[in-house]
Amino acid sequence: MRPYILAETNWKAIKDQQVEVAILPWGATEAHNYHMPYGTDNYEAEAVAAEAARLAWEAEAKVMVLPVLPFGVNTGQADIKLDINLNPSTQLAILRDIVTVLNRQGIHKLLLLNSHGGNDFKPILRELGLQFPDMFLLTCNWFLAADRKAFFDSPGDHADEMETSIMQHLRPDLMLPLSAAGEGKEHKSRLTGIREGWAWSERMWSQVSDDTGIGNPAAATPAKGKAFFEATTHNIAQLLIELSQVNPKDRYSRG
Repeated sequence: MRPYILAETNWKAIKDQQVEVAILPWGATEAHNYHMPYGTDNYEAEAVAAEAARLAWEAEAKVMVLPVLPFGVNTGQADIKLDINLNPSTQLAILRDIVTVLNRQGIHKLLLLNSHGGNDFKPILRELGLQFPDMFLLTCNWFLAADRKAFFDSPGDHADEMETSIMQHLRPDLMLPLSAAGEGKEHKSRLTGIREGWAWSERMWSQVSDDTGIGNPAAATPAKGKAFFEATTHNIAQLLIELSQVNPKDRYSRG
């Protein structure tokens, strides 16, 4: 039993346990090229949350990891078989209920650990922040917590070298050989503003990728995944430690 993992602990321990920070991992259920499982984002979210919480717990931060939410926003993947979509409005409703519980029970700090590029929690947290002024609501994308350029050669953002390496490290039992993977080639938009990054439209996944990947996974290795995982969880653990210590009413330095 890990006392900082809610799904593993029990009422005997919880009823007298102080919790300063709740951590909510949020993933997705979707295709990841040919070689990776549909639950990739969820496995990653759970593992990153658990390891970061372990490091923070050992530094005496009073943290608790909530069970992962396994469905994300997949509105651009409606025609990809069994990619499961939650609309942003549904995410808002779910998160409002969770925040209501935490707020009522005096747990006023929540880190929403995002594991899926299609999830955008900033507008949701803006709205909830007005409704729950005593709550300190944060979100972070775990995959941006360390500089991926220091670990990986090929750029990408879905089932790419980085994500493949992470899963080779975490769950090799669920991975097919790299020889089974597609190249993850991205078909670029015909619109200049979108190609240059100053305009945005949701990517239609069946048009942008032939294999559902974005980024070539060919150079992935478990060693790269392990190194990136360790750097990422170290940085997130530091965030959790600082979050557990900060006074939400005095969270900006005046120096």
